[in-house]
Amino acid sequence: MPSASGTAPGKLPFVVWVLAAGTFLMGTTEFVIAGLLPEMASDLDVSVSHAGLLITAFAVGMIVGGPTMAMATLRLPQRRTLVLALSVFALGHVVAALSTSFTIVLAARVITALATGAFWAVGFVIATAAAGPGNSTRSVGLMMGGLTLANVIGVPIGSLAGQLTGWRGPFWALAVLSVLAAAFIGRFIPRTEQREKVSVRAEVRALRQGRLWLALAAAVLIMGGVLATYTYITPLLTDRAGIASGAVPLVLIAFGVGALGGTAIGGRLGDRRPMATTITAAAATALVLLALVPLSSGPIAAVVLVFLMALAGFTVNPVVTSLAVRFAGDAPTLTSALTTSAYNTGIAVGSALAGRALDSSLGLTGPAMVGAVMAVLTLLPLIALALPLGDTPRRARIVAQRATLIPVPDDKAVSAPSHR
Repeated sequence: MPSASGTAPGKLPFVVWVLAAGTFLMGTTEFVIAGLLPEMASDLDVSVSHAGLLITAFAVGMIVGGPTMAMATLRLPQRRTLVLALSVFALGHVVAALSTSFTIVLAARVITALATGAFWAVGFVIATAAAGPGNSTRSVGLMMGGLTLANVIGVPIGSLAGQLTGWRGPFWALAVLSVLAAAFIGRFIPRTEQREKVSVRAEVRALRQGRLWLALAAAVLIMGGVLATYTYITPLLTDRAGIASGAVPLVLIAFGVGALGGTAIGGRLGDRRPMATTITAAAATALVLLALVPLSSGPIAAVVLVFLMALAGFTVNPVVTSLAVRFAGDAPTLTSALTTSAYNTGIAVGSALAGRALDSSLGLTGPAMVGAVMAVLTLLPLIALALPLGDTPRRARIVAQRATLIPVPDDKAVSAPSHR
């Protein structure tokens, strides 16, 4: 399938960069709340722990709403879906910024999460189709890089703006920027015909593939492992490594830079050797997390290991996302939404388990131990994906001929029919 954009080989189409900008805005929205919780709790007259439901509501909205919105917009033209999602995204921020009711702000967060899920589901499909089979993982990596960059740039800027202008300031800024993004996407995303040929039955039928669920399981486990540790990294850095609390944001930026680098590495290598890349990265993640347990008592070692944890862990993400979309063949929209749900499920489960481990006898090293176990478990679905399918030579030739969305040369085990 040639690149939809007609871009020269090795270069990604401009539309992929536009979509990455959209994921940057939505990633900023998802994570900036953590830095605004005290101000929001005081202004909305609730406790900080109660205000934390604003983060939970967004995660739940992504887990449940992503697939739901993907199916609800299945027959809409893709460009219209993206513009509509960004418009609803902007409206949710306006409603939240104007409200003095915690309940209304909570509802606005859920609506914003639904719009985010719809955007990501359709955006991943457009990005992989526009880039072509040789650059599909790289295009997914760039889109996910927008999410990672939100942690490095968007969240710190949003938190600082919230301290200067109040928490409503970042909400207004995100509303304005998302309106501009909607106009930009309406201008640069190619117009497509209404998707009459796509059916809910075809999308659901794509879920029968066992290899698809292996890719989703890997997404849950690797994200859960890394974020289980990251959620409680601050007490590990301050109370165990002896790093001053004022320097913790710098360490978190190092984590973000590592995540951005890992996403870029996965995007570069994943199209050529997907299984070798993911298995190596997952094993490296497990080793780094295990090393955090004995070595995190030293500040230099702790900072280096936090960087390496992000670098190795986030290398897996764009590859398994691209594989999931490929395994879905001609019905990738629901699968793309489920991949986003898988990452959010990993975050929710990993963080919950890490919290329990923190309160156990393991103490500050408990979250790292939970993360290491989850990273090790990630190897199970990845190794299963790398195993041969057991096709006869004739069947293998047919699969190779039909897998127009999947490059075959190196890791043959990832090939799957395109259900045409």
